[in-house]
Amino acid sequence: MTLVLAAEEGANPLFPNVWEMAITLIGFLILLFLVVKFVVPAFERVYQERTEAIEGGLAKAKAAQAEAAAARDEYNQQLESARLEAQKIREEARTEGEKILADFKDRANAESARITENAHRTIEAERSAAVVSLRNEVGVLATQLASKIVGETLDDDARANRVVDRFLADLEADQQRNAGAAR
Repeated sequence: MTLVLAAEEGANPLFPNVWEMAITLIGFLILLFLVVKFVVPAFERVYQERTEAIEGGLAKAKAAQAEAAAARDEYNQQLESARLEAQKIREEARTEGEKILADFKDRANAESARITENAHRTIEAERSAAVVSLRNEVGVLATQLASKIVGETLDDDARANRVVDRFLADLEADQQRNAGAAR
């Protein structure tokens, strides 16, 4: 122990021991070599993978964003196209409805005109039948009345017809005068 103390007593604390410095330097250089050879490449590889992952993620995000913008634009175009088509369909439906309504009105007017014409023909036919029937009945009654007034029979058809015609003409003339005076 005395030897160690004597050796230690001769050492200057301000100057380090050369052998310690050499061993420490060799250990440091070995450690530096190991770090440079194995640790730094591993860190570089991890750093490169992270950079690629981040850049790939950013590229994917940009691509997804561009794809979403394209999809949004396409959706907006489809929506506008659908709006235009819906407006066109509404316009066509309105036009078709107007055509159908006009067709129904035309059919209704035609049917109304036909019904009115049929009614006029029926009324005219009934009126004509009533006039003929009345003329016959009035003729028979007028002939009987004239026979009673004159005191002789009017069996002659020609004479009876003349009397009936004159009577009816007088009636029509009186009716027309009364209608003209009423106006």
